[in-house]
Amino acid sequence: MPRNLLICALLLAAAPSLGARQIDPSKAPPPPPPEAPAAQPANSGATTPPPAAPAAQPMDPSTPPPPPSTDAPDAFADPSEPVFDPLHAERSMDVGTYYLKTGKIDAAIDRFLEAAHYEPSLAKPWRALGEAYEKKGASASAVEAYKKYLEILPTAEDARKIQKRISALEEKTGKESTKAAAH
Repeated sequence: MPRNLLICALLLAAAPSLGARQIDPSKAPPPPPPEAPAAQPANSGATTPPPAAPAAQPMDPSTPPPPPSTDAPDAFADPSEPVFDPLHAERSMDVGTYYLKTGKIDAAIDRFLEAAHYEPSLAKPWRALGEAYEKKGASASAVEAYKKYLEILPTAEDARKIQKRISALEEKTGKESTKAAAH
């Protein structure tokens, strides 16, 4: 209990000084203090003043923004360049697989290509892309996708199965091209 009394006594003693610090709204506020010069390093003998900040200019809304700086790093890379984004690649694979199962072959192909773009070293999108092209009837594209799959992952468990598919599709492509040449 004596501690609470001590705190109350201190607050009452400080009350008159707190009242003296109140701001009178009828008076103008005092000017801001002048800026102090930046601290100089101890070894520096120079007393050069710091550079003055440029004066702020009002913005004119009719003036177009300046062109982007050429020395700044390119925030948007060339869309044809592969970009490493495994999360986006995995999501694209999931959506593409769903589209493939529901029969939306073109949408699945787009998603598998997107997955391959976001993670170029991943073999899974190329295998799925081969399946999608095969379902679409684009044998030549399916062969290319399967070959890319085996190029990335030559030790795949299903490498023999994919190799047989490639051979069958190449035969089918060869027969289609001879029929087209005959007509």
